[in-house]
Amino acid sequence: MIRVLIADDENLMRAGLEELLTADPEIEIVGQASTGREAVDQVRRLAPDVVLMDVRMPDLDGIAATRQLAQAAPSVRVLILTTFEQDDYVFGALRAGASGFLLKRTRPEELIEAVHTIAAGDSLLSPSVTRRVIDRMAQQPTPELGDQAMLDDLTPREREVLDLVARGMSNREIAAALVVEESTIRTHVKRILMKLDLRDRIQAVIFAYENGVNRPAVGGKPFGRRD
Repeated sequence: MIRVLIADDENLMRAGLEELLTADPEIEIVGQASTGREAVDQVRRLAPDVVLMDVRMPDLDGIAATRQLAQAAPSVRVLILTTFEQDDYVFGALRAGASGFLLKRTRPEELIEAVHTIAAGDSLLSPSVTRRVIDRMAQQPTPELGDQAMLDDLTPREREVLDLVARGMSNREIAAALVVEESTIRTHVKRILMKLDLRDRIQAVIFAYENGVNRPAVGGKPFGRRD
């Protein structure tokens, strides 16, 4: 069973999400929270696998709550679910440690799939959000390499894989491009995350762009595709 905590300040939204998610026999709703602070407290008490986190909540907003959870309960996966697409929310949530970002207009079946994806240790973003992230990164000047020592720990092949991950390619696509088995790419990705001390694929993408590993290719694919 996937244990889920729902954090949203609207009673109707929480009730609707619970009804939707419990239609899946593999999902169990273990608790609800109406504020960010309450969500942090409930996570500590209930130890869910996944938290569906709204952004705009009283007392403590969803981004600040996500940041606290990333430090206090790093094994808990946070899926941001909101009606908003503004850059500050997207980047704030991802840098805070969220494993995914979906809009509330997402279709029910996609939300259920997203919960399974996040619980399995993968990460995801809605297509509109991935495009926004790519566009913003493309507008930023290439920075100085702030973590050169960490990057030097990567092998040439791992550096190449990180570059392709940041360009939005799935493990399957990277394997085809490098003419290797997909399992080999999975191993490379795991080693990259370990060496760079990153939680997941999303954090790897942010790291790559913030440290100038690559820049978005003009007309290239957005990252964030599921493997």
